[in-house]
Amino acid sequence: MDNRVIEFVRGMRAAGVRVSLAESMDAMRAIEALGIQDKTIFKSSLRATLIKESQDFAAFDQLFPLYFGSGGPLMQNALDDLSPDEQDMLKAALQAMSGKMQNLMDWLTSGEGPTKEELEALANQAGAQWANNPGEARWVTRRMLQQMGMGHLENQIQELMQKLKEMGMSQEAIEKLMGVVEANREALAEQAAQQVGLQIAQERANRPDELHGSDLMHKPFSALNEEETAVLRKEVQRLIGQLRTRAAMRRKRGTRGKFDAKSTIRANQKYGGVPLELRFKKNKLKPSLVLMCDMSRSMFHVTEFMLTFIYQLQDQVSKTRSFAFYSDMQEVSHILNANRAEDAAQAVFDTFYGGSPSHYATDFGGSLDTFYHKWLSAVNGRSTVVILGDGRNNYNSPRIDLIKDLQKRARRIIWFCPEQQRQWGTGDSDMLEYASAVDSIYVVRNLAQLATAVDKLLAGD
Repeated sequence: MDNRVIEFVRGMRAAGVRVSLAESMDAMRAIEALGIQDKTIFKSSLRATLIKESQDFAAFDQLFPLYFGSGGPLMQNALDDLSPDEQDMLKAALQAMSGKMQNLMDWLTSGEGPTKEELEALANQAGAQWANNPGEARWVTRRMLQQMGMGHLENQIQELMQKLKEMGMSQEAIEKLMGVVEANREALAEQAAQQVGLQIAQERANRPDELHGSDLMHKPFSALNEEETAVLRKEVQRLIGQLRTRAAMRRKRGTRGKFDAKSTIRANQKYGGVPLELRFKKNKLKPSLVLMCDMSRSMFHVTEFMLTFIYQLQDQVSKTRSFAFYSDMQEVSHILNANRAEDAAQAVFDTFYGGSPSHYATDFGGSLDTFYHKWLSAVNGRSTVVILGDGRNNYNSPRIDLIKDLQKRARRIIWFCPEQQRQWGTGDSDMLEYASAVDSIYVVRNLAQLATAVDKLLAGD
């Protein structure tokens, strides 16, 4: 049971639910105290120890029956309600129908459905190992049932009924038999659904150290339609849970800090140079951020997801001040703080431009000049300046001199650019010049790349 609880916790984390090591241990202790005999109490104990936020109840309720269910309803043996002669008739009729549907008809009449190994193999044949989220489980289950032969089952049942009538089985016995077959069909469908759901959850939890998996995660922001964007907005919540867990784990590992050889030698001079007291450099894993976001129309989805990440990860950041620019720079921290994280970008967009910005007005160089005159005090030696933009200035001055001065004042400057490197320096792009004046550049053309970049930002890499 301990191993299954551990698997369940991993599945919860993969679904975006924050579960700490301490909470996992609390769950183990609750199970030890309350036992597992009463399933209602068992479920409540896990729910009370693992769930902190109301929005996570849905993920818990979805995953719990997959990890701790019985595998689906039990199937019945149709032979139990038949006389010996009727049993012989059924066996003979099934033998006469031997072929592709033989396994399915045997499962539905004998009550001995597919084994767990057979269900797992059937689920893999249907593509369960390639599914990336629980939303795809229904499609995989439907395909799995079709491969079993469910699509042709009605014809097979009619053929079986006809053969049994010809053999002399009573109508009452046939109807009773069909009732069992129908119940077994529903039970088998539920078993298939639970198996697919469990395999998808396990595959997702056991996936290597990734923050992304689906093809949609790798689709460029510029190519997303509204429906795909809506899907990714939901996916962001799972990614935020993973990012928060990873950041917390890094901070826990970094509490003691890295071994500091110079400080150790210096501190132990009084012992004749023999190190007796080890010294460590304390890691500051919570960055202080200054965001500068391009709010041009072409950048909207990148900015939307970026702001959602940052403002839902505020517990992993010591301080954040946010600025938006297009033709000029404005501070938008107060706008973001007054709105939900998922609505932050739209609120800035609407307030900054009234929802309808004109085209070809981006001027990052001029915006930097405004920042220098109004908000330069926001940047100090502990600040990580994050610039989100494509580096296109409509042939205005890029003001590289101001970027270089910022680089000296800040702890580091990181640039998130949605354009591929081969596009830098083409047309009105000043990215090649900016690249020489910042510490790091991350290409963020899709949600997978953006999530990875934010993770590295939180890690201080």
